[in-house]
Amino acid sequence: MAHLFKEHNILRQLISHNTTSYSQPLPWLISAIFLFVNTLSFAQTNDSITPGERAIYRQLLEPTDSLPSVPMDSLLLEQNPILLEDETETDEADQEENPEPEQDGALENDTTETAPKGRSGGMIDSEVNYSAKDSTFFNKGKVFLYGDAQVSYEDVQLTAHQIELDLENNIAYAVGTVDSLGVEQGLPVFKDKSGEYTMRRMRYNFKTEKALIEHVVTTQGEGFVVSELAKKNSDNTYFLEDGRYTTCDNHDHPHYYINMTKAKVIPGKKIITGPAYLVIEDVRIYPLMIPFAFVPTTSSYSSGFLMPSYGEESNRGFFLRDGGYYLAASDIFDLALTGDLYANGSWGLRTASNYRKRYKYSGSFNAQRITNVTSEKDLPDYSKSNDVSVTWSHRQDAKASPFSTFSASVNYSTSSFDRNNVGSIINPEILAQNTKRSSISYSRQFPGTPFNMSLNALHSQNSRDTSINLTIPDLTVTMSRIYPFKKKNRIGSKEAWYETISVGYTGNFKNDIQTKESDLSFSPKSLSEDWRNGARHSVPVSMNLKLLNFFTLTPNMNYTERWYFRSVEKAWDATEQDIVTTDTIQGFNRIYDYSFGVSTSTKLYTFFTPSRTLFGDKIDRIRHVMTPSVSFSYRPDFGDPKFGYYDRFEYYDEDRDQIVKHEYSLYENTLYGVPGRGESGSMGFSLGNSLEMKIKSDRDTTGFKKIAILESLNFSSSYNFLAEEFNLSNISMSGRTKVLGTNISFGATFDPYALDTTTTRSGVLNVTRVDKFEWNEQKRLARLQSANLSFGFGFGSDTFKKRREERTGEGSETDIPEDDPLDIPDDNPFADDEIPEDALSMGDVDPLEAGEDGYAQFEIPWNVSFNYNMRLVPDSFNEAQMAYNHKVTADISMSGRISLTKKWDMNLSTGYNLDRKEISHTNVRINRNLHCWNMSFNLSPFGRYKSYFFTIAINSSLLRDLKYEKRSNPRDNPNWF
Repeated sequence: MAHLFKEHNILRQLISHNTTSYSQPLPWLISAIFLFVNTLSFAQTNDSITPGERAIYRQLLEPTDSLPSVPMDSLLLEQNPILLEDETETDEADQEENPEPEQDGALENDTTETAPKGRSGGMIDSEVNYSAKDSTFFNKGKVFLYGDAQVSYEDVQLTAHQIELDLENNIAYAVGTVDSLGVEQGLPVFKDKSGEYTMRRMRYNFKTEKALIEHVVTTQGEGFVVSELAKKNSDNTYFLEDGRYTTCDNHDHPHYYINMTKAKVIPGKKIITGPAYLVIEDVRIYPLMIPFAFVPTTSSYSSGFLMPSYGEESNRGFFLRDGGYYLAASDIFDLALTGDLYANGSWGLRTASNYRKRYKYSGSFNAQRITNVTSEKDLPDYSKSNDVSVTWSHRQDAKASPFSTFSASVNYSTSSFDRNNVGSIINPEILAQNTKRSSISYSRQFPGTPFNMSLNALHSQNSRDTSINLTIPDLTVTMSRIYPFKKKNRIGSKEAWYETISVGYTGNFKNDIQTKESDLSFSPKSLSEDWRNGARHSVPVSMNLKLLNFFTLTPNMNYTERWYFRSVEKAWDATEQDIVTTDTIQGFNRIYDYSFGVSTSTKLYTFFTPSRTLFGDKIDRIRHVMTPSVSFSYRPDFGDPKFGYYDRFEYYDEDRDQIVKHEYSLYENTLYGVPGRGESGSMGFSLGNSLEMKIKSDRDTTGFKKIAILESLNFSSSYNFLAEEFNLSNISMSGRTKVLGTNISFGATFDPYALDTTTTRSGVLNVTRVDKFEWNEQKRLARLQSANLSFGFGFGSDTFKKRREERTGEGSETDIPEDDPLDIPDDNPFADDEIPEDALSMGDVDPLEAGEDGYAQFEIPWNVSFNYNMRLVPDSFNEAQMAYNHKVTADISMSGRISLTKKWDMNLSTGYNLDRKEISHTNVRINRNLHCWNMSFNLSPFGRYKSYFFTIAINSSLLRDLKYEKRSNPRDNPNWF
């Protein structure tokens, strides 16, 4: 029962007045003694149910006619002080002043009456209102209410099928009824300021506010408290005998419960119980027995110790996991500090926090530090790893600020964290994730101006090669396009050409580093030498002109200026036979470039009507849309010495036996690059294509339906008229289409220039690109460099169901007749007079729905998805064809899910790498919903993370440690099958 203490701080609630540190032994001892005394003392109070009272209480819960021959007054006033006060004398003066004549008779139909305040049993503070839907009967100072009976007194309300109201003694007796099928109807429901309670029978005193209850059901926290016999006191506390605490909503027959031999319930605060034991499917688990327990049931969360779970691993030994302390700091945030401890010296620390301020912000923060030790020192396989993980998510409410936003999404960990984290073996998405990214962003708009600003911190890392890219900060200031020459009060609708001139601005400042995890440093020396920083300012100027009503002409000019704070000098190192950096010069450097251009585009439509003889009249026409665009741009040669962006030196290359002239940039490896060398006057051209087919359709309101044959097919390239060589750039091709519901994407890159080979003195073959077209050398238009193809499709039970509905013209919902085909007509001669109750009880089995044919509908939802990714990359060089051979790298991934029933789920995810010819990480998950329990089995049958994990646990978070787990450690890679 340690799980009962885990979610709440028991000792803190009991000795909250004690400010002594918990690390001292004396407060711990005092707390334990106080807890024991507090939980057992309730059994010794006069209010608890004693064996002598139990028989009398059982009699009092029976209707009046079935009571023993002992006078009612004797039972109520002498032997049962719970219902009436100890003062049993009648105020005769009050009786004389307020005579109450007896009224006998019955009132039919719905009646509402009010009982006077004064009665011989004593005075009550308010009137008692009662009503019934069926009938009301008066007899000797008692009122009998039948059919949806209701009695209310101040903030107390009692409803039931039948209520017997004793006006003389201020006592109400409520009971339900049983219909012809044995189903209980109209059970008493008692409602007061402490909550709402459902029961079978109840006898309640309005004056003393005490009651006797049979089979009471009340909700306490996430669970339910059920007791066959309960006693309510005037302070709204309840004493139970053989009470059951469970989170199963099947109150009469729960799948499991904690049997409390005797207990005291303070609604909304706590439950104190004596000896208790676990019962699962009516089997008493006596070994799981505790002598006493204290269960807080407050609706507000509170601080408390988190009890660890224990177990054993063959690699790291015995362990205690997830033990620590939970701090309910305030209504805004909480904090959980937990840790792990292993016998071989491995350990871990975690901190987790959730915070939320209504209409302002919300988020969560998690940090982990894990040290994993493998094997023993001085052994060959000994290793020790220190892994760190930090995740942070922050969201700002849209109502918090209309002009500024702050958000964060941080996901950082060391590269080996996921591999060493046991929890990731059952989540293939984590293992397949090689790249992690983080961003912290603040943005602000300045109302009334075209300016806005954003401040970011960015992070990305690759777990395969441990590379990391960190940017702190990334400041961007932008000015939306403005039209400085546009007239505010223009006469007429036509704009002058100069009114379309627009100007924009973007300024950016960055400070980043690209390095390995082990080399990352924030020292002043590293910040000045290893980190890159700089600023860039861009000013675009453009205008739009209509040309011949079919073309859009867009002249433009772009000016870019870069600020750097260091430059480099290089030279040839004859000893190392390599080019090295000889000096790094700190200082401010201003670098600028500019370009001019003009672009135009249009659309061309071609319609084709297929042959009616071959295709009939189903296809109306086919439309081909071409979108050609042409652009011209000019850029000066910023490699000219007058700009000072480049430097040159000469050296002798012994391997090639020649003088080599080397030109380099003074600002290599900078954030924003450097202006390009060589004068450029290029023309860019692209062609977009799409192909659609228009067919007749009776389902469309227009009578026609459009089908995309080819969603897009694009080609692009450029030609530099001023370049000394390689005027034509590579040709790019990309496309997208859909076939039978499958999305297909493809692309390729072609090189129009040929290759040539040279051999060095050492016999090494060098392949170089030469300024000769492939058509002239190899009679090929271009040479394939790379290509890619990807497609994915999925289908399932819903796919076929939808197609059946489309063919039959039915809707998505199946019409089910109101009459149940399983009902037996009353005039059926073969129907039994009485149906056994156990034949009607289906437990937690969901009823089957009936189809139009009268048979039960039986469906097994399932879905399967496939993804294929293929890449064609250069491999070895083929001298015969003067081109590179290509290597195909491809991956196939598959995932599927099937629900054999509404409670059985099976999931599978796997893949295959065609290049390495091996199966990727495979995970099988089987889940069974056991109503208030859940069972799951995860299996990784092969590979590095070969393992299994089985668990069966209660769904409720309050009792989440009441579970059974069996797992294998993936580090051990056991041979268990």
